[in-house]
Amino acid sequence: MRSKKTQEVEKTSEFNNAVKPDPVIAKPPGDCCLEGTIHDGEPRGITTTIADVETYIVEPPKEKANGNILLYFPDVFGFFTNGFLIMDGFADAGYLTLGLDYFRGDPVWKHRKHRKDTTTEPNFDYEAWKAKHMAFSKDAVPAWVKAVKEKYGKPGIKFACVGYCYGAPYVCDELSSSGICSAGAFAHPAFLNESHFFNLKNPLFLSCSEIDHTFPNEFRNRAVDIMQSGKKQFQVQLFSGVEHGFALRGDPNDPYERYTKEQSLKGIAEWFDFWLSQDPSENAKL
Repeated sequence: MRSKKTQEVEKTSEFNNAVKPDPVIAKPPGDCCLEGTIHDGEPRGITTTIADVETYIVEPPKEKANGNILLYFPDVFGFFTNGFLIMDGFADAGYLTLGLDYFRGDPVWKHRKHRKDTTTEPNFDYEAWKAKHMAFSKDAVPAWVKAVKEKYGKPGIKFACVGYCYGAPYVCDELSSSGICSAGAFAHPAFLNESHFFNLKNPLFLSCSEIDHTFPNEFRNRAVDIMQSGKKQFQVQLFSGVEHGFALRGDPNDPYERYTKEQSLKGIAEWFDFWLSQDPSENAKL
């Protein structure tokens, strides 16, 4: 029979080993993630396969190439014209840019064209769709990142990463102690918990909209509080009057929406330019 003291020790051990809550700080993609405008343009990259996942690769113009690599993590629209053109934009800023299709040819737009669409696939289960692809991405993303590093990583080359909505947690992962990126950014994020911000080791740029179901003011403010208390390197870019999806699916025919989309890309690229130009030994002093 166990003594009273033994029982107390066991209870204390169980308490210490219990999984601590990890509050949500950016909700899963919702109906707001189904809205947006498809942009016009001709993507100039190529597609190949890396770690058994279809990958879009676009090279920078030779006169602009900075020798560094950008990893792109898509939103729920996956591989589509807007995403390709955004990747082309980062390549134009000097980065060899690679993005993966963790939806495996099954982006959400094949099921719903917009949030009120009930005709494309009347019985579409959005929650089941998200769960299926999250389960795949959990293992596929780290394997893909590892394969990209093995294929393209060389002495002197640095990695950055950017994610939109669904892609945000992978950015935070790559900025943690287990990641490979020297700097990262996300826009209108989803699927984040407080631990993503507590675990940041390298600089993060947050491109945000005033109106955002997944990352409302109280969540954004909590993220900032965590980063400030942990003395993380970060920058928040916040645009009034635009909604979730503005940085990727804003209407280019609306002057203000076009401006915010372009400023988001410009701000992210300049963030990478600064941090990837720093000597790692100097970063801790900044």
